[in-house]
This record gives sequence, structure tokens and C-alpha cells, in this order.
Amino acid sequence: MALGGLSLRLLLAGTRAPAPRRSIALSADAGRRSRSRPRRPVGSRVPRGAPAHTLCLKLGQAEALLLERPIRDVAPWAEEPCWTSRSSPLPSCWHWWERCSTSTRDGNLPDIVNSGSLHEFLVNLHERYGPVVSFWFGRRLVVSLGTVDVLKQHINPNKTLDPFETMLKSLLRYQSGGGNVSENHMRKKLCENGVTNSLKSNFALLLKLSEELLDKWLSYPETQHVPLSQHMLGFAMKSVTQMVMGSTFENDQEVIRFQKNHGTVWSEIGKGFLDGSLDKNTTRKKQYEDALVQLESVLRNIIKERKGRNFSQHIFIDSLVQGNLNDQQILEDSMIFSLASCIITAKLCTWAICFLTTSEEVQKKLYEEINQVFGNGPITPEKIEQLRYCQHVLCETVRTAKLTPVSAQLQDIEGKIDQFIIPRETLVLYALGVVLRDPNTWPSPHKFDPDRFDDELIMKTFSSLGFSGTRECPELRFAYMVTTVLLSVLVKRLHLLSVEGQVIETKYELVTSSREEAWITVSKRY
Repeated sequence: MALGGLSLRLLLAGTRAPAPRRSIALSADAGRRSRSRPRRPVGSRVPRGAPAHTLCLKLGQAEALLLERPIRDVAPWAEEPCWTSRSSPLPSCWHWWERCSTSTRDGNLPDIVNSGSLHEFLVNLHERYGPVVSFWFGRRLVVSLGTVDVLKQHINPNKTLDPFETMLKSLLRYQSGGGNVSENHMRKKLCENGVTNSLKSNFALLLKLSEELLDKWLSYPETQHVPLSQHMLGFAMKSVTQMVMGSTFENDQEVIRFQKNHGTVWSEIGKGFLDGSLDKNTTRKKQYEDALVQLESVLRNIIKERKGRNFSQHIFIDSLVQGNLNDQQILEDSMIFSLASCIITAKLCTWAICFLTTSEEVQKKLYEEINQVFGNGPITPEKIEQLRYCQHVLCETVRTAKLTPVSAQLQDIEGKIDQFIIPRETLVLYALGVVLRDPNTWPSPHKFDPDRFDDELIMKTFSSLGFSGTRECPELRFAYMVTTVLLSVLVKRLHLLSVEGQVIETKYELVTSSREEAWITVSKRY
């Protein structure tokens, strides 16, 4: 499964043999030599114009090696076999390596698994070694960026590729970044148009589904515990499938079937590939592949049905069909959007309501804004745009929950951060979950405080990370609107309340969720 020129099968190598678990941090410190010997050649470059020995790389427990020659003089690591250290060091660090009989190694994969998630591994790594770090994903050296400043410095000219979609396409074995810049720009534009047109055409449907959920909650006694995660997933599935794929999903059985296959595929994308467990379990792998085939079959049938015909309801797929894309490109882009939109929408709705239940002041302020904007009148697209505080609530929800904690880019050309060179074809991770908890950027980062986004500089920083504005991914933009409509309907009529004594633990995967069901109660405002 390709990530540009990279192979995730290489990156996510199996665990057949024990591997040296050494994380690496790029540092400008110099002037000391550790007696410890690294177990792998270091795959980063020294600053241009600097002596070859001035880059210090820390390994494991503060072990360090002063490079005595530029790595650019060495064959690329991706083309090298596995290496291990000899029993006694020689004067030049490169001579410390010899060929190993094992063809693949795990690198830091066991550390990632032991940390609980890639996000939690990156949190620990950046806390220990700073904003620019690297680690081994199988045999491949990966760079991770963990502050706003270094993300702004990251030089990668292909801004038409969304980092989250890049990672998701790669895990699905879809083409990722293989097209030229103009093709990538066209596909991004079609997706953006698809979001705009589907939201506009289906606003009444979205309002209807939100009101159906409201009626259901109004029927509950105040003491009844509501399974929030379950209800939000069901709401998101019904909303997204109809707005993305059309009237086929007016049938609840079709939604249930899609949700089952979606759950199988998403759970393996979120964990099975990243911890290497999927390839070791033939039963799970077959279930995953069968579910993916069924999802693709549904999409192919819808694409075929919508081609060359006009419908009163404009759905997301229509914008792709009407563009200059081949069937495979339409399939890939619609699959990525439907998979990601369902889960991002469900989790954004879940976390937004969770945070509202724990902050009476925020919920009261949101209720007052909703009353002021809509009064006794209907909820309309024009008035939805006036909900400025609601926008801040959702931005703060994304930030506090760290909704999408990691994204990735393939370095198209050689880049530079401070004095460090990032070679072409390097996999660069954006450790967004680390960035979003940085107290230097977000005062009191663990506090849920939508008012922080009154500061234009904070909002500008947030937008630069791809969470709002022109750089936000289409799936998140879609989720913002769906969640805004839902909150407008619910908060206008209901008090949203937490369950006393409940502690919600977080599970970090591609999209952050609660580890267990999140329960709430509701009471009528009138």
C-alpha cells in the first residue's frame, strides 16, 4: 500500500524478530561523544554548510552519537538491508554497522504499541527530545513535527494534498499523491464543491434527522441514561450516507449494513495496520477485505446510477461524477470521504455534547446565542452562518479532544526546518495532538474554553493547522455544519447533563473517541 514512493508494508513490518527500540531526536547540541553504540545507521542529514560532526542525535535513554560524516554520502536507508552493531566500535561511526541476517525489523513499532497509540508515543517522544524528532517505523526513518513554529517552517510545496486524506488513502492501498499538482488541485476542488452542494441541497434532510433525534430524546424520562456515542454514530451514519450516496440509504437496513462494514474497515485502519496485528490474523484480514469489497460494490453501483442523469437531490458523489475523473478516482475519493465523514461527524457530535454537559456556563452561552439568532423562527442555512460562538465551541472541541491527532505528508522535495534538512521522499508526521496541547500556544491547554477563539491570532493559528478556514479538510468542514445544525436543534429545547461519577477515558486512533460508552441525561427547557 503506497504512500507516494513509500510502502506501508515496509513501514509496518511484522514482529518476527526483536528489534532495537531506539527513538531519535534531532538536536543542535554538539561537543560530546557517548560511549554507547547506536544499533542502526542514522537516516537524517546534517545542516548544509556545517561540519559533518555538528549534528547530535539522541538515542534511547539520552544516548548520543556525533556524526563524523554526512549521511548524504551513504546510500539511502530505504535501499539498505537491516543493520546491527558490531561487538567493538571502530573510530568511524559508519564502520560500526554490519549486515544482519534478518531482512526486516520493527524499529519503534513495539514502543508505539506499548504506549497505547501513535499519538501517545509521539507525546512522550516530543516531551523528551523537543519539537523535531525522528523514529523508526520498521526500517524507515520518520520525522515528526510537534510545535506550531516547526510546522510553519516545514517546506513541502504540494499543499493540494490533505495530510489526513494522504494517510487514509495509503492505508486503503489507494493512490496517494501520485497525480500531478494540477490533478490533485482539481480533485480537491471537486470534493470542496461536493461538500458545498450536498449541504445546500440536503439542508432540509439534515434538519429533519436532527429533529427526529430531538423527538426521541424528548420522550425520555429525565433519569434515563442516554448512550451518547451510540446515538451520535447512528445519527452520523444516517446523515452522511444519504447526503453522500443518496436515497438508497433512506432504508434503515441499508444504513445498518453500511455501518457494519464501515465499522469493520475503520477499526482495522485505526489499529490493525498500525500495530501489525491484521496481517497475522487471517480471519480478521478476510473480514476486513470482505467488508471493503462490499463498501466498494455499493459505491460502484451508485456511481453507475448517477452518471449521465439529473436528480432533484444533489449528493456528494454527483460533484465527483460531473468532474473530469475516471471511475477509479471517483471510487477512491467517495470512499475516503464517506469513511472519514461518518466517523469525524459522529465523534465531533459526541465530544461537543460531552464538553457541553461538563460546562454549564458554555452551554448557557450557546443557548443564548441560538435563541438570539433564531428566536421563534426556523433554522436556516443563512442564520446558521451567524452562530459565531457555536463555531468557537466546535473549534475548541476539536482542539481539546485532539480529534485527529496525527496526519502525514510525503516530502516532495528536500525541505528544511531550522538547520535540519529533510530529504525528499521522507515521511513527515504532523503530531497535531502534541501541538494542540502545547501551553506555549494554548494557555491552560487542558481547559475547555471556547472564548480563547475570540483572539484572532489563536484562530489564525488554528486555521494554519488545517482545522478551519481554507485549509480545513472537506470531511471536517462537512462535520462542522452537521454538528452545528444538530446542536442548534438540541440545545434550543434540552438541557444536556452529565452522568454523575462518570469518567470518560480517551482512545487515540486516526480519529479520537471515548474508550467506553459516554452516557448523558437530558431535561426539557420547555
